[in-house]
Amino acid sequence: MTQGATDTSERIRREAASLFRTRGFNGTSMADLAAAVGITKSSLYHHFPSKQALLSEIIELTMGRVTPLIQEIAESDAPAAERLHRAVVLHTTATLMDRDYVACFIEEGRYLAPEYMAAHLAKRDRYERFFRQILEDGLASGEFLPHDAAITAMALLGMCNATVRWYRPEGDRGPDEIALQFADLAVRGVAADHAARVPTADAAT
Repeated sequence: MTQGATDTSERIRREAASLFRTRGFNGTSMADLAAAVGITKSSLYHHFPSKQALLSEIIELTMGRVTPLIQEIAESDAPAAERLHRAVVLHTTATLMDRDYVACFIEEGRYLAPEYMAAHLAKRDRYERFFRQILEDGLASGEFLPHDAAITAMALLGMCNATVRWYRPEGDRGPDEIALQFADLAVRGVAADHAARVPTADAAT
């Protein structure tokens, strides 16, 4: 693929992610997307054979960027509280910094056709397992209060994921501040010692 074709494909993905987030996957046609990018429908289909294939690629790229970083945190030797704090900071920051792409993963992935859905669900479940791993490690070490790790992981991710709906870049709080507040809340919510010191910002980076 030439550089020009690569650039056009990226423009298509960016415009598609924006339209899917604001109008919904089902509310966006390929004609809408072609007009937004400034190309013909035939050119659009040259880059992506279907709207389904385009959504799938956006989700794949999103997961491919964030999952290895979360895995690295989950599998590190740091205490569970520090790992949870870092993982929530990373997940929330990624969500807020690239809302269009992440919203496709969080909100629009449910519309994938069966030929794409199985791979999507497997990667989503793998991502969630890294959060469960951290929570289970904290239970085993006594750092965290007794809880159902699967439910807690879904609750934490749900809290972070909801930011794609209400966050506004022009608001009073930036991504870093929101991410740190969420991470502090997550650790304090499960810590066995409520007086335990929340990891510092340096530990979260």
